[in-house]
Amino acid sequence: MNMRWSEFIWFALPAMACWLTAGIGVYKWKKAVDLFMIGGILIFSVFIIGFWACLERPPLRTVGETRLWYSFFLTTIGYITYKKWKYNWLLSFSVLIACIFTCINLFKPEIHSKNLMPALQSYWFVPHVTVYILSYAMLGAATIASFIQLRNLQKEKPDKTLYSLIDNLVYIGFSFLILGMLMGAVWAKEAWGTYWSWDPKETWAFITSAAYLIYIHMRLRNNHQVVTLWTLPVAFILLLITWIGVNYLPAAQGSIHTYSN
Repeated sequence: MNMRWSEFIWFALPAMACWLTAGIGVYKWKKAVDLFMIGGILIFSVFIIGFWACLERPPLRTVGETRLWYSFFLTTIGYITYKKWKYNWLLSFSVLIACIFTCINLFKPEIHSKNLMPALQSYWFVPHVTVYILSYAMLGAATIASFIQLRNLQKEKPDKTLYSLIDNLVYIGFSFLILGMLMGAVWAKEAWGTYWSWDPKETWAFITSAAYLIYIHMRLRNNHQVVTLWTLPVAFILLLITWIGVNYLPAAQGSIHTYSN
């Protein structure tokens, strides 16, 4: 079963229709949420699997391809988190952001080649990128939750359960972030002979991980709750720069990571 990029629209539209129906219906028709969320995720998964077969490689090379996985992981994590914590708004926001990234892929198609440069033919390629995208999805969900908690603090009604959700998402997301960084270091040693070279991408990845470590440190001290929560949106902006923005910096044009453009 091979899927070309030109066929993406026929899977993206019904998947988004299912997700949006679930995201809206979660407030009135809870019984239908499971059906539409799982249906949308399965439809999207079929395209990813078919596209993988068509490319004869994991669709993880270009920014557009990683957006596929981000949409998939965000809706999956949003759904699992909803089932665990019962926060309707988190499911809705996860669906909304996943649909935005899906629409970007629809309106900004890319050229997808079957060929991979030698560095990307390493067996570290798939786990490294997959773990990173999974961490991005979790940390994105934590960012959404932080805005809700900030609103609660303004009303002087902080939600202790929501703090638990945010912390769990950050701890797991941060763990995957560090795991991805360690995998990348081993991969770099294999491909370029050095574990770490302070390449622009690597530098921003370090800055991003440090920002989330600051959040964890501040939460453990349990002081300055507003400042602590604002650390997450700032950290997520740094994450987006690492993921997408750094590719457009002049210093990154000679980067060993320019293959991801």
